[in-house]
Amino acid sequence: MSAPKEAWSSRLGVILAVAGSAVGLGNFLRFPGLAAQYGGGAFMIAYAVSFLIIGLPIGWAEWAMGRYAGQLGYNSCPGAFASITRSRWAKYAGIIGVMVPVMIYMYYVVIESWCLGYAINFWRGELAPTAAAASGDIFQTFTGSGADGSALAISWKTALPWLVGVFVFNFWLIYRGLSKGIEKMCNLGMPLLIVLAIILLVRVLTLGAPDPARPNDTVVAGLGYLWNPTKINVAPTDPMSDVKPYEVVGAGGLAEAKETVAASDGKLELQEIGVITQLRNPKLWLSAASQIFFSLSVGFGVIIVYSSYMRKDDDVVLSGLTASSANEFCEVGLGGLISVPAAVAFLGVASVAGQGTFGLGFNVLPLVFAKMPAGAFFGGAFFFMLFLAAVTSSISMLQPGIAFLEEAMSIGRKMSVTVLGLLTCIGSGFVMYFSKDLKALDTIDFWVGTFLIFVLATIQIIIFGWVWGIDKGFSELNQGAAIRVPQFFRFIMKWVCPAFLLTVFAMWFLNSIFGFDLITFKWGAVAGYVTDLRSNLAAQLSVAFILIVATFFFLITARSHAYQRAEKGLPKHD
Repeated sequence: MSAPKEAWSSRLGVILAVAGSAVGLGNFLRFPGLAAQYGGGAFMIAYAVSFLIIGLPIGWAEWAMGRYAGQLGYNSCPGAFASITRSRWAKYAGIIGVMVPVMIYMYYVVIESWCLGYAINFWRGELAPTAAAASGDIFQTFTGSGADGSALAISWKTALPWLVGVFVFNFWLIYRGLSKGIEKMCNLGMPLLIVLAIILLVRVLTLGAPDPARPNDTVVAGLGYLWNPTKINVAPTDPMSDVKPYEVVGAGGLAEAKETVAASDGKLELQEIGVITQLRNPKLWLSAASQIFFSLSVGFGVIIVYSSYMRKDDDVVLSGLTASSANEFCEVGLGGLISVPAAVAFLGVASVAGQGTFGLGFNVLPLVFAKMPAGAFFGGAFFFMLFLAAVTSSISMLQPGIAFLEEAMSIGRKMSVTVLGLLTCIGSGFVMYFSKDLKALDTIDFWVGTFLIFVLATIQIIIFGWVWGIDKGFSELNQGAAIRVPQFFRFIMKWVCPAFLLTVFAMWFLNSIFGFDLITFKWGAVAGYVTDLRSNLAAQLSVAFILIVATFFFLITARSHAYQRAEKGLPKHD
């Protein structure tokens, strides 16, 4: 006799769970940094196009395929792919839908521990850097990025104790199951996250010009840096000059820049870069498309699993749109208005430009909060908000692995949690030990968190539009729908989305792996991620670990009786 089928307790529960899966560190750190780096308003145009062409279509496809597979008793990507296509190859392709969330969890939970550790240390008054170097030293000590194994020390100011705590917390939630664990956490965590974000947003927007000595560094200037469609740079007239161009924003900043240019004896000039010029940059489109995957949690294999626990006539169209809208509100309306404007107001554009996700979040922003009145409270609130965003995402990454192990191995919740706990504990320990320059984290993130996500998203939309068929797919999608998907999305989901994905993936592959310059059309140096495989032990072991986990999942899939039934289109149980 089979165990009772898990299910969501309410429609709001599944919407908040999917929104919680999507809302994560990328909303409050990665998105603002990319928007500022790639032109603000111009980036938002590419971001909006990517949302309509790949975000919504792939998300809806995942909702429909997951619910369909769930009616046959399959809750994992291998089971869903096999039951929909009725072919053997599909279950092996579905392994990617298990690999992606499980492998990402192994390093994501490490970053999650940084957020909790920073929050507590802020509230304890132990984290108040006064200079960029000091902030960098704190980050290096906490994460162990200075040397392999250095993060394994037990201290308030190292990641290990916090990692143990959040790791156990994640698995306690996942052990409690769908409604009592994931759903309850998201029902509590998501509203609290939004409340904290709104408090922080109000504080940031009322900062004005916090340093009287720098009247041009204001919140308004920060918003301009982030969102202005046209960019104005001060750049050297000699292309061989060592002087780096820098952006100016606001009337005061522009007036000051004009004086600087006038006093440079022709060595500097003002350059105005319009929206069209910015949109011609292929890297902008690559970044916008990549952010959509991180934003909406599409291509992770999570939505298929979550929607498989829905009933046959439960709405997936409006639910999918609502979950996506909640994520966009958190990303554009909250994340895009907190991090960068606050950093510009306190530190100026020059200190923010070019910062990556970790640089902005863990090096620059601690400096901002240290200078802010009641900075210990607001700094702790900010990083606790990041922790909440991270934990609602990390638990979603565990459920695909749990569903896969229970389904493929015919085991119960306790055993599946134990197996996945041991596997991910080894993976997280590996990431923690090989912490120098965050090499293991960065390598796994590149090959799994970027490369395999592109692959999985492409496979999913091709299955939906071509293998399953757009007619069957839309019939399933609109069944029980509170609103029907507009008919023009049939063309987008069958033709535009796959073509756009394949084009973006091809450009990303050429640029990020082989160093092909998409603007000058010249070949450059092979990417460090490739050369590291010849010279860096941590990178070599990281890729080897990915292959070992893939082999483990492959062997389980090959021996699964449930997936043999799925290949024939049969329910998991008679």
